[in-house]
Amino acid sequence: MRQERRWVYYVGLAVVAAIWGANFGVSRKGMETFDPVLFAFLRFSLALPFFFLLLKLKEGNVGMPAKTLLRLAVLGLVGITGLEIAVMYSIKYTTLANASLLNVAPWPIFAALFGPFFLRERITSRLVTGGIAAIIGVCFVILGGGEGFDVSSGNMLGNLLAFGVSIVGASFNLACMPLMRQYSALRVSTWYTAFGVVFMFPLTLPSWGKVSWTALGGSEYTAILFNVFVCTVFAFIVWNAGMFKIGAARANFFRYVVPASAVAAGYLFFDESVSGWQLVGTAFMAAGLVWISLERRAPTAVLQ
Repeated sequence: MRQERRWVYYVGLAVVAAIWGANFGVSRKGMETFDPVLFAFLRFSLALPFFFLLLKLKEGNVGMPAKTLLRLAVLGLVGITGLEIAVMYSIKYTTLANASLLNVAPWPIFAALFGPFFLRERITSRLVTGGIAAIIGVCFVILGGGEGFDVSSGNMLGNLLAFGVSIVGASFNLACMPLMRQYSALRVSTWYTAFGVVFMFPLTLPSWGKVSWTALGGSEYTAILFNVFVCTVFAFIVWNAGMFKIGAARANFFRYVVPASAVAAGYLFFDESVSGWQLVGTAFMAAGLVWISLERRAPTAVLQ
């Protein structure tokens, strides 16, 4: 891939990670009205028709061989039903600082560690050094904030869920690779999302009656639409295109933009302060990601 062409994908990954960072606050706001399970269900069930439409327009059909449906059902149960509900509850039951750090920081590390078991991605010295710099940077961004990292017992459930998301999420990404060698990222993800939505629906039944639907205002609808179209449909397409071209380990390090984006959103929209340590951390993180992005490598098919 030409060097100038690669930068398109790196920028795309950074933009998507920034969107996901801003969504920590949006999701917490949404869960003031919706139960976490219902909020996750609304996000993926409303996005699903658009995935099928895109699949039909891009590839001409939406079918999937029956022999692969069981594998896709397991992926949907783990990656959508289980993982996305855990993400919502981690945001609800711990601080945003804890959630953004524990959801994000370990994920690329586990992706790099588990990668050799699923695909042939070489761990290079540039990836290691750039990754270390990015890890240091993201820790400064979180720990340098006024909220800091709180290990009190009141946040322990959310902390454990957030850390588990990193382990399961990285494994889930990599477990999709065998199917990705046979079918497109769009086709595989559309179908495991469909199964995930089906499995999630029964869990939402106690929650529908708790919402005063006629009283919903602009902020609630904005939170839903942002999650559906920006964080799911748009982000899925851009992230998968970037990961397909540059590989799982490198792409996942761009997740370190997430907490920096969350801090920036807090500063711009919620009048939160930004400390000098956070600025230093942002510089470390940016330097690490730029260093990783300068390495030439062959493309590998991967999935968000």
